[in-house]
Amino acid sequence: MKNPAFKSPAHHTGVTSRVGTWLGIAFGLCFVTGLLSHGVQHDWVWPTRPVDLYRVTQGVHVISGVASVPLLLAKLWSVYPKLFERPLVKSVPHALERGSIFVLIAASFFELVTGLFNAAQNYPWSFYFPTAHYAVAWIVIGALLVHIAVKIPVIRRTLEPRSEERTILSRRAFLRTTALTTGVAVVATAGVTVPWLRKISVLAWRSDGDLPVNRTAKAANVVVPQDWRLKAGAKSYSLEELRALPQTTVDLPIACVEGWSQNATWTGVRVSELVSGGDVRVESLEKDGLYRATTLPEAFAQDPLTLLALQLNGEELSPDHGYPCRLIAPNRPGVLQTKWVTSLEVEK
Repeated sequence: MKNPAFKSPAHHTGVTSRVGTWLGIAFGLCFVTGLLSHGVQHDWVWPTRPVDLYRVTQGVHVISGVASVPLLLAKLWSVYPKLFERPLVKSVPHALERGSIFVLIAASFFELVTGLFNAAQNYPWSFYFPTAHYAVAWIVIGALLVHIAVKIPVIRRTLEPRSEERTILSRRAFLRTTALTTGVAVVATAGVTVPWLRKISVLAWRSDGDLPVNRTAKAANVVVPQDWRLKAGAKSYSLEELRALPQTTVDLPIACVEGWSQNATWTGVRVSELVSGGDVRVESLEKDGLYRATTLPEAFAQDPLTLLALQLNGEELSPDHGYPCRLIAPNRPGVLQTKWVTSLEVEK
């Protein structure tokens, strides 16, 4: 039995289907781009070109996640009266359907909330964010596919072009408000990855003129010894010797998993002129941390745009940006652009 107290036109299957379709698209984009980001950081084959590819995919990941927040709230608003329907459970299939919806809602909120906290680099929990976020993403997408499979007849019926629901102005107003709210949320934050939106993205994080720093030298406990030398294969170089080598200048973006990205001009020595012959292990002066050492695939190591950078925007690297030298390569996540490099070794 339906509760007569819930008479708002927003509580209608037509509204739910349309908002749910938008939410499904946003979730789909977020899942696929998140899967790519996870793969890139875990040795999936990834191209060096175009140089902005990771910037785009990770930007879409974060923006679609932001768009999902108002869409999910609107979807829940349109269906919450069903929570008061009696009886609560009509049959075993109905109980399983309700259980899958509960899993979907709980997992969706977990993904969106932890994703927003990650974008702000605030971690008020003890679990490791990337592993948990990746695992729960599969739960979300699985529960979503089950939900769509169950509801596909209703979705088809309510999205029929001649359906009478399309003529109800108040329902249209709710849908337009939802679309407008989602658009505002996207525009207000998308400046972190879309340069031409930065002046109007009032809620964008890390979108000022300076290149952001996620991990400072102090936080990483990095102290550069006075006798620092770079070990590159069988050779070693002092900073002065690296400066004396042929220098290359490139324009490449830094694109971070938190969603922000920014172009910069880098000057340094091509990695291919220091080591060659396979994948390259890049090690940092940082003693701890998951990314103190990374593997640079051969295609990246031999790419002419991949540098051991000594300068940023025409000036010597600061300690927080990786002094005395750092890796910069095209189309790589920022966490893999190792700072405070001390060793380049070809992996056998």
